[in-house]
Amino acid sequence: MAKEPGYCLHKPTGQAYVRFDGRPYYLGEYGTEQSKERYNRLKAEWLVNRHSAKFKPKAKAGPTLSDVCNAFLDHAKDYYSASNEYTNLKLACGPLSELFATVPASDFGILQYRACRDWWLSTDTRSRQYLNKQMKRMLRIFKWAVGEGMIPAAIHETLKCVATLKRGRTKAQGAKRVVPVEVSRVEATLPHLTQVVSDMIRFQSLVGCRPGEVCGITPGMVNRSGEVWTITLHAHKTAWRGKSRVIYVGPKARAILAKYLLRAADSVCFSPIESEKQRLEARHAARTTPLNCGNVPGSKMARKPRRTPGEAYTTGTYARAITYACQRGKLESWSPNQLRHNAATAIRKEFGLEAAQAFLDTLKSGRLKSMPSKIHPRQSLLQRRWDDANQRINQSSGSDSHCH
Repeated sequence: MAKEPGYCLHKPTGQAYVRFDGRPYYLGEYGTEQSKERYNRLKAEWLVNRHSAKFKPKAKAGPTLSDVCNAFLDHAKDYYSASNEYTNLKLACGPLSELFATVPASDFGILQYRACRDWWLSTDTRSRQYLNKQMKRMLRIFKWAVGEGMIPAAIHETLKCVATLKRGRTKAQGAKRVVPVEVSRVEATLPHLTQVVSDMIRFQSLVGCRPGEVCGITPGMVNRSGEVWTITLHAHKTAWRGKSRVIYVGPKARAILAKYLLRAADSVCFSPIESEKQRLEARHAARTTPLNCGNVPGSKMARKPRRTPGEAYTTGTYARAITYACQRGKLESWSPNQLRHNAATAIRKEFGLEAAQAFLDTLKSGRLKSMPSKIHPRQSLLQRRWDDANQRINQSSGSDSHCH
């Protein structure tokens, strides 16, 4: 005769449970009449027919949300290698991994989706726009899983019914509008940065490129055949749409970039390794302790450091370098995205709105996108205006006056 399973206490939760064939069944609060009644009922059923389907281990319910997230991130690492989207997608997987990692993906529904949104809302530092973008990225994960046959299509269609957060109807605050940064504040930050990062800021201020674009420039991208240099980017924000992206480099920006071109064609011009070397040299130069006292340079280097400089800056590390410099100088923090707005404001003031749009490459992605594809003459005219405006701006001394 089979041994009767005992009425047990699960100490971490205070619940009563009974174990049949290695599988636990929770009965409710330990010691209550309800839990004892359920224990007696389940035990009687098990003794009568312990081979019943009720007491057999449940079949695996398909991949868990942890499996889905890991598989998607493996796909996204290569698919979004030309942008910073992979980092954002890793953050979007945060609530899924923390709240529902072991939950079968097929059991994920609207309530769980809204719980993820509440997880983002639990901190006051997240803006409404940021939350909506992260929830859309989460939807993209489930859409990909449907396409891979990992979950039913009904899950993605159901989650699409959850409305985004609306302005004035949620406790999440709206994001602050990105505005130009005062040139005086930029100038005050430069002494607290290495020469590499300072030159990145100066160069970006002059050409008006995006932070991610200045981080990825290599000598092989630079065409130095004409009076105005051009940088053709292969990986950029709108490359997946088939758009081209050319940065025009004027005289002052060219002088900054020239000293970083004497390296391999595929090496980034602005290297974090060089920047860290400059930081250590500056710290050693400012040393007041005699060399025969204290630590000898290089004696406290970790054998296996936890973090080492990367091969190239990312938008995140570039922005953090500026933030740390502002903290050292006790200045109000600002972001490299604001430098692009500085360039747009200066160019619009001197050359007009159309020139500013052309210079910042918003003309092609904005106006040309909204035009019918059959209007080829007009499209060609706008393309010529785009090229002419960029060269005229860079040849002018006004384009090199945003940040010296």
